[in-house]
Amino acid sequence: MSKALFDAVRVVKGAPLTQADVDLINRAISGGVAAPVAPAAPASGLRVSRRGIDLIHSFEQLRLTAYKDPGSRNGLPITCGWGTTRDEDGGPIPLGAVWTKEKADRLFARDLAEFERGVNQLLAGAPTTQNQFDALVSFAYNVGLDIDDDTIAEGLGDSTLLRKHRAGDFAGARAQFAAWNKNDGKVMNGLVRRRAAEAALYGGAV
Repeated sequence: MSKALFDAVRVVKGAPLTQADVDLINRAISGGVAAPVAPAAPASGLRVSRRGIDLIHSFEQLRLTAYKDPGSRNGLPITCGWGTTRDEDGGPIPLGAVWTKEKADRLFARDLAEFERGVNQLLAGAPTTQNQFDALVSFAYNVGLDIDDDTIAEGLGDSTLLRKHRAGDFAGARAQFAAWNKNDGKVMNGLVRRRAAEAALYGGAV
């Protein structure tokens, strides 16, 4: 029964349970204290601001006909809308598919919510400003969350950038954005510009 309760609380919280969470639940089960209602902010985590959305949109740009990734060797993933790489059913987007702006906006909102949850999970409660969160979500939206069991830096999750941020080395984390400027090993001017903009936002520049 306890495992089922822990699983339910984890789903409601939307993030892994801390040891403090587990201890509190155990005390509540044993009758020690009443479990408090979790406040909305910690449960939902940070959300991207308008500034963060505008930054993502400025680099993704709206495309209503699906196209090949211009920077990858094989042209994958096929992309449409605001840099979306999955159709409504979660599958790949057919090359040449035509979307409405409404669909593009809807799937962007879906993807953005997933990246917000993922970045909140990876931050694990580390102190983070709104500007920093916006920059990290933009970064992850482009390179991936990289939430897996290995330690290979394939996105935000195993990156030195995240490690430095969680350690409170914000200057070091900001400097790491510039390292992610390649697609298939080739430096891309668009990525150089995007990383510079994300680093500036992360550092609080207006």
